[in-house]
Order: sequence, then C-alpha cells, then structure tokens
Amino acid sequence: MSTAILTGTPVPGSSLADDLRSLGFDVQTAADAGDAAARLAAVPAGHRVALVDPRFVGHVHALRLGLTDPRFPAAAVPGALTAQPEARGALMRALRRATAAVGAGAPVAGPDADADAAPEDRTVPGRIAIALEAEGTAVKRPELGSLTAAVPTDAGARAAAESARDQVDDEAVRLRSAVKAHDGFFTTYGISPYSRYIARWCARRGLTPNQVTTASLITALIAAGAAATGTRGGYVAAGILLLVSFVLDCTDGQLARYSLQYSTMGAWLDATFDRAKEYAYYAGLAIGAVRGGDDVWTLALGAMVLQACRHVVDFSFNEANHDAVANTSPTAALSDKLDSVGWTVWARRMIVLPIGERWAMIAVLTALTTPRVVFYALLVGCSLAACYTTAGRLLRSLTRKARRTDRAARALADLADSGPLAQGVAAVAPGLRGGFTAPVVALLGTLVMIGAALFLPYGSWLTVAAAAVYALLSGLAVARPLKGALDWLVPPFFRAGEYVTILVLAARSDVPHAVPAAFGLVSAVAYHHYDTVYRIRGGTGAPPQWLVRTIGGHEGRTALVAVLAAVLTHTSGFTTALTALAAAVALVVLVESIRFWVSSSAPAVHDEGELA
Repeated sequence: MSTAILTGTPVPGSSLADDLRSLGFDVQTAADAGDAAARLAAVPAGHRVALVDPRFVGHVHALRLGLTDPRFPAAAVPGALTAQPEARGALMRALRRATAAVGAGAPVAGPDADADAAPEDRTVPGRIAIALEAEGTAVKRPELGSLTAAVPTDAGARAAAESARDQVDDEAVRLRSAVKAHDGFFTTYGISPYSRYIARWCARRGLTPNQVTTASLITALIAAGAAATGTRGGYVAAGILLLVSFVLDCTDGQLARYSLQYSTMGAWLDATFDRAKEYAYYAGLAIGAVRGGDDVWTLALGAMVLQACRHVVDFSFNEANHDAVANTSPTAALSDKLDSVGWTVWARRMIVLPIGERWAMIAVLTALTTPRVVFYALLVGCSLAACYTTAGRLLRSLTRKARRTDRAARALADLADSGPLAQGVAAVAPGLRGGFTAPVVALLGTLVMIGAALFLPYGSWLTVAAAAVYALLSGLAVARPLKGALDWLVPPFFRAGEYVTILVLAARSDVPHAVPAAFGLVSAVAYHHYDTVYRIRGGTGAPPQWLVRTIGGHEGRTALVAVLAAVLTHTSGFTTALTALAAAVALVVLVESIRFWVSSSAPAVHDEGELA
C-alpha cells in the first residue's frame, strides 16, 4: 500500500483525497510540515510515499504520471512529490531540513522572491523536490502536455485551474499517451486506433502487460504451427494469427503506458519475445515448405541473419553516439529538416521496413503465396532497408564532429562479444593506430572467414586456418578503445562473420537437417546478443565475463563450427554437433538471462520507438 500525506487541511469540496485513493494511496492529513515528517517516518520502509499540497487542482492522470510510475525513485508534478523506498532516506532528510522554515502548504518564498520562480517551487512538495535534487537525487518531472496540475493560492486562481481541468478530457489524454510517440505507419494507422481501446479493456479487467505479452507469444507460436502444416488453409490461418499476435504485441506496451505497469520482467519479455515470435514463425514457414516439397531452410536462416545484423547496426550506432560530445553533423541537420515535411517522415519510416510493415507483409504473403516468396520478399526488403539505414549512419559518422566517451567505447567492446581467443590477442597486441583501423581490420577478418567458408573445399582444414586468422584479426580490432568515427561498425562485422559462416557451412554440408540445426544455433547466439543490448541500454552493463568466456565469444564459436565441419565432413554427426552446441549455448544464456532479469537490479527498459 502506498501512502499520500496531505501537507495541510484539505480544501472543502476538493476531490483530491478521493483521486489519490483511486490511485491506490492511503491518504493521511498532516497538520504541518513537522507532522508530515512524523507521519512519513511511520510508513513502513518498503512502501511508496507521497507529499501532496492540499490545494492541488488537476487531472487524475497528472497525479498518476507524477506519483505512480514505478521506473523512477522520485518524481514530482506541481504540488505533489513521491519517493519510492530507495529515495525515502533522502526525502526524510530534505523534509526535516525544511520543517523549521516551511509551514504546511504555505509558500516557501518570501515577498522578495524571484518573480520568475516556477510556481510549483512555492509549495512544500515543490521545495523538497528542489532539495532532493540539490542533494543528488534525481526527480523525474513527467511531461503533462494539456493536463492540468496546479496549486492555486486564491479563489480566482482556483476557479481558473478548475475550468482548465474541466475543458480537457482526462481519459482521452490517457488513451493518446498510451500510444508510442514514434511508431511505423502501419502501426500508427492500422493498429493503434483500436488497440489502445483493447489496452483499456484489459486494464479495467485487471490484466497485466505481461499476460498480454504472453498471449501474443502463444498466438504467434500457434501461427507458426499453422504455417508448419504446409496447407493453404494453414497459411491463411497463420497470416491472420500473426496479425492478431502483432495487435497484442502493440496492446501490451499500450497497456503498460496506460496503467503505468512497468516492470523488470515486462522489460525482459518485451525485449525478447518479438524476436522469438518472428524466428519461430520463420521456422514454421520452413517446416511447412518442406512438407510441400520445397526446402527453404537456408532462406529462413538467411532472413534471420540479415534481420539480426540490421538490428546490431542500429544498436551499435546508437550506443556509439549515446553520449558523444559535440554530437552534430550536416547530415543530421538535413534529417531534421526533412522531418519538418510530414510525408517524408512516414516515407523514411516505411523504407526501413519496421516490425509493423514487415509483419503485415509477411502475413499477407503467407496467406496469398508460398514460403519461398515470403523469404525472397524479406531478403530483398530487409537488404534495401539495411542499405538505406547503414548509408545514412555512415554519412552521419563521417560528417559528425563528435568525441566518443569511455562509456560508448565500453558499450561497443561489450557488443563485440569477444571471447578468450580475441581477448588474448588484444591483451598482447599493440593498439593499431588510425581512425578507421579497427573497422577495416574487423571487415578484413570477416571477409577472410566468410570467403573461406564460401570458396574453399567444404571440410578443408584451410577453413579452420581462416578461423584462426579471423580470431587474430578480431583481437587486433578491439586492442584499443573503440572511439573512432566508424568503430561502431566493428560489432556488426563480427555478427556477420559468425552468423554467415554458420549459415554457409551448414548449407554446404549436404547433411540432412544441418541447416535447421544451424538455425537453432544462430537463434541461441542471437538471443545472447539481444540480451546484451538491453542490459547495456538499462545502464547495468553487459553480461558477466564468465558467461562470454563459457560460450566462447563470437570468434571461438566460429572457429568451433569450422572445426566441426572439418572433422565431421558430410556426416550426420555435424547436425548432431550443431544441435548440441545450440542447446548448450541456449541453456547457459537463458539461465543467466532469466536470473538477471528477475533480479532486483535489473532495469525496466521500455522503448518509445518502434524497432526495425
């Protein structure tokens, strides 16, 4: 139970206490600031507390945004302040310091105070929020937009605030804010206009975002099963169910924003289930095609590899520039100008084939054509999208005058996923000089590895030698901090080197079920890489080094697959070995990932934009 303490006598006729109770607060009234401090100290340590000026006038959703969001230790809106258990100590210290000087709800500024001071700073909660920030405790102040949150000091101001509140539909604003600020065209106009109402329906029936996320996953798995039947009816059902799954996928996030039900478990589910659904659907299409006499497993794995590499380009570029100093470029300025022209915004979002457009295309093509056509369309569409986005990022990087921080360099090193072999080389090798050396060396290693897998005789030990060269060059590429203009390309090159090598060796093996086994291996490794991204985004750093060493790093796994291909040439043992490796990687990675995401230290990471 959360506790809200009114810092003075309630205003007659005010609905403030009822509004706070509707948000789950036990409401108490303090006679003055000293009484408020005593009441706050009596609240159990593990409970959220709030201080609210009794004169507050505003929308319930303004209070909800300011006082109930679980992502922030402390938050405030004009006239109201909340603190979760981790910020309770700082709140108590600030309140005790203010007790002698501030009356309950009285203005904290004297008659000579700065006339430009923010009005919310003149209340007990506002003054204490400033004190918390001065002490180093971050206080989140949510954007309220058209919502009202005010502390009027006379009858005229109160009447004006009540009039402003009554002119804005609180529920309409809440519904609009449940939708992401930056979504794709299909999601914005084809899904969100009605999925937000599904989210509200779920909220009113006590359903949680995690339950909706799970329902989306189950629906997608059923869709994959329908596709695996290999019948036209199955394909039609699969397409419809995939769209239903996507509607639920949008609904879970909208439900979380509508009801502010953010959680660490929800962050983990949201971050991983989209990939699991898409990859499972690819597998279902491949199984269905095989039943119809058309083996498209190589195309399915190629689509997955391309999609994963696209994402790591986005992740790597964003992390490299997350907190760069002097982070401007003519290319970015041009992009901002284009954003001012409405139609270009949607055109550019559609070009990158985000998840909404991509799943809609997959669903329609599944119902009307064949799995082979679906994968051809995916490979062509995602390739064009990858070229467009990568070209833009290259231009920005080359024209941008920015200094990368140590944090960015650390994030890129973590995304590189270097194992014991590359780390050993990096430890003894001198850092190569030159602004573009690291990506050039990484690209060279990737080309050597993929070229050997493609053009050397299958099973040749020269491919193993190429893997050794790949490990050597991988270590050289990360021997110095990745702070160069194009160093963000290093992780994508490594992803391509590992994934494509596995794909090529499995496809060339001519061993039954080798490509499906490789599909499983790449899926397990890709999960590890996505998990790394979301940990970094949450500010907790990459997975522990013991995990990276245990699963070998990208160069270790690539070398191992090359050795397996040489030792088990054209035998069913290759499929068995790939399957065992996939199972081992998946087991270790999933156990550690689940342990982390359900722990109290895991961040609640929720995207506000649509992932491509």
